[in-house]
Amino acid sequence: MKTLALPILLVLALPALAATPAKKPAASKAAPAKPAPTAIVADTPDSLLEQSRDAQARGEAELAKRMAQAAIVADPGRTGSYVALGNLYAAAGQAEFARSFYDAALEIDPADAGAKAAIVALESAKATAAK
Repeated sequence: MKTLALPILLVLALPALAATPAKKPAASKAAPAKPAPTAIVADTPDSLLEQSRDAQARGEAELAKRMAQAAIVADPGRTGSYVALGNLYAAAGQAEFARSFYDAALEIDPADAGAKAAIVALESAKATAAK
């Protein structure tokens, strides 16, 4: 009977323990802690592209690329995200990757002015480098 007594006591005491409010830690006199970094909350392609531009402005090229990629995932039919990612690759000197994203944008919308202008700029830079 002793083996059943402990589990039965726990079952009976569990509701009482759950109802007991947790104690707050004592306030310390130390300097206030830095606030925890906020999570990136971005569920729209616009906000993802904005974060991409911000990251690029801070010199965080890889984060900028990841945010632009996330914008593509969020809305694969949006050509601006492909152009933005292509621009990031072009700025990094990766013309072939850039061109592939411009081409992807043109597959979605053959009249996309941003993709067309980016390809012209890419070809112009390529021609200038070949001289």
